[in-house]
Amino acid sequence: MDSDGTQEARGTHANPVPRPAGPPEVPAMPPRPPLAPAAPPPPDGSAFLAWLRTPRPEAAPGVWRFGHRPRPAEEPDITPTRQLLSGAVIAFLVGWLIWSLLQNGYLGNWWWVPFDLIVPDAWRGADSDLGETGTFMVYRGYELLVALAIMVGVARLGRWGEIWRRFVAPRFRRPEAPVDPTAPQDDPAQWNELRAAGAVDAAERLAADARSGLMRDVDHARIQRAWQGVRTGRHSLATFSGAVLKDGAAACLHPSGARDLPARLARHDLLTGQVRLGLSADDPRNPYAYRGAGLALGPELLGTSLLAVGPAGSGKTGAVVRPVAESLCLHALAGRAAVVVVGAAGAGLGPADAYDVVVRIGNQDSAYDLDLYGGSSDPDEAAAVLAEGLVGDLADPHPGSDSRRSTTVLAQLLGPFRAVHGRFPSVPELRQLLDGAPGPFAALRQELAESGQESLLRELDARERQMGQPGDVGGVLADRVALLDRPAFAGFFDTSGQSRPFTLKALDHPVRVRIDLPERGHADASRMLARLVLAQFTASVAVREDRSLFACLVLDDATGVITPEAVRGIQRLRSGNAGAVLTLRTLDDVARPLRGPLLGATGCRMALSGLTPWDGQDFAEVWGKEWTEARDVTDRQIIAETPAGKALHAVRRVITGKAPTARAVTVRQVERERWSASELAHAVPAGHAVLSLTTVQGEHAPPLLVNLRA
Repeated sequence: MDSDGTQEARGTHANPVPRPAGPPEVPAMPPRPPLAPAAPPPPDGSAFLAWLRTPRPEAAPGVWRFGHRPRPAEEPDITPTRQLLSGAVIAFLVGWLIWSLLQNGYLGNWWWVPFDLIVPDAWRGADSDLGETGTFMVYRGYELLVALAIMVGVARLGRWGEIWRRFVAPRFRRPEAPVDPTAPQDDPAQWNELRAAGAVDAAERLAADARSGLMRDVDHARIQRAWQGVRTGRHSLATFSGAVLKDGAAACLHPSGARDLPARLARHDLLTGQVRLGLSADDPRNPYAYRGAGLALGPELLGTSLLAVGPAGSGKTGAVVRPVAESLCLHALAGRAAVVVVGAAGAGLGPADAYDVVVRIGNQDSAYDLDLYGGSSDPDEAAAVLAEGLVGDLADPHPGSDSRRSTTVLAQLLGPFRAVHGRFPSVPELRQLLDGAPGPFAALRQELAESGQESLLRELDARERQMGQPGDVGGVLADRVALLDRPAFAGFFDTSGQSRPFTLKALDHPVRVRIDLPERGHADASRMLARLVLAQFTASVAVREDRSLFACLVLDDATGVITPEAVRGIQRLRSGNAGAVLTLRTLDDVARPLRGPLLGATGCRMALSGLTPWDGQDFAEVWGKEWTEARDVTDRQIIAETPAGKALHAVRRVITGKAPTARAVTVRQVERERWSASELAHAVPAGHAVLSLTTVQGEHAPPLLVNLRA
């Protein structure tokens, strides 16, 4: 079968994406305010240079590094405002009292002893050598020193410095301008790596394009990716330099010719590869270093896969799937990633112009078809992937089970058919073979016998003997294939070469793919196709030659998709520089034995607002417990023994309305859940989510409360 999936990305493009003529307008994501320009800079390039030179310090996993200001790991001990101000006033009054007592002689004259020891006798008295004015200045100067010493002590005692830093200094602080490095060796806009390697002319051309406003963030990321190819030996320095000198910032273009997306809704930083999802809430349950910091995702986190669970309307598609898909499309334009986005038609996964391939299953206007066999020419491999898509959800949900019987049945038919026809069967042909129709079986047997294919003939005989036997899965497979043998899908899944089938073998290229599933009226078929795409994705990324290209599958609704084999496939993605983004309305859409393995296979887990308590229990278990400090406060009534004490207690009871009590505080270390099921179900505000992160290097971020609308 001739499949476009084995060609370059240009060959799989339905409609070429037009190159933007100028800086496109970037709409803001309501209700988010516009955070930063997502389009190319103005003609003078100042915005691009400011973006390029903005500091991006190293930070904890998930922190938005663009312009980030690190905070201490532990929260400083901050004195309450009322206590701080009252202490400052009391300290001032104490200092004033001490100075008054010294001036009036109530504390004696001992504080003049240092003056008598240091100042010469000739400077004191009426006949001083300094004269009356000089003597006055000496005495008053010493008093001033003493007053300053008292003031310094009072200031330290009353924490005047903290009052200045907290209330006064911020009023005089000016907004800091972006850092503009003056040293050429520290300026990223000078492309010093190219200069050090001898490509001075190329570096000068790129620096000039950056200053003149011809370079975009995607251009910078794409050229950096091409330069990495030079450093690793995939490309020659002469070829790279020639392309840069010829095209400047437009060098090394994506096969589509696009240098940006038609529009962006999220905030991206292609220098770090991050997309900003929201803001870590200033909540005591969040670590202090994360509070108030932006929360972002990148390939180093998506490489461990992401599972987001939340009811309809909680923001899974708009606040998670769409920004991540948009970010991966930008990475694809930069030559860094290949992305496949799967969702229902009209789910809001981005415009068609943002993708190279758009497969609209069930839409007769679709320019592309989907290859049911994943572009494979091996019958056993094709049978394994197809069996997972057809009946993977019917297998025993225990993690140790598999669907080998279904794979064997399909292999017994696919091998002989391909040997005779040079291709795999179409959907109607496969349905007839699984149903055991006598005509197709007899014709296939005769052609195998005439060609001398004895081994394949034995396969066909074995299939014929199994048909109708107890436990045969052929009928179940035929029923599932019948879901695709419908008039709505006529012309799809063609294997005769009449259509342009897309296969996930194309993930060796930086391709952007969107697959629209026909959920309306074909929910079972949609879930079956989603399982098939996931199975093909996990099988394809495992055999890629160039694993430096990050591959990601974004599945907007994974209902009915999670199977034992799917969980095993997700576990293997990290080693192939790939990841998956899955969303669920509830964990009840996953078989109970698979919920724990699924949460364990994904390194990033998100619980959105509106979660049910039983779903929250699964998240609470996987996030575990932590040691925390518990304070137990006990109030006990004070019993007066003397008449005076009883009278005093009676007055206090009249004034306060409460009996006199003594408070006892007990502090102890206890182990508690990071987030309990009840908190996840009832304490997560609307528009928020609790998200834990794991990088491909193994770094962890604890569950964080994140505002997805900030």
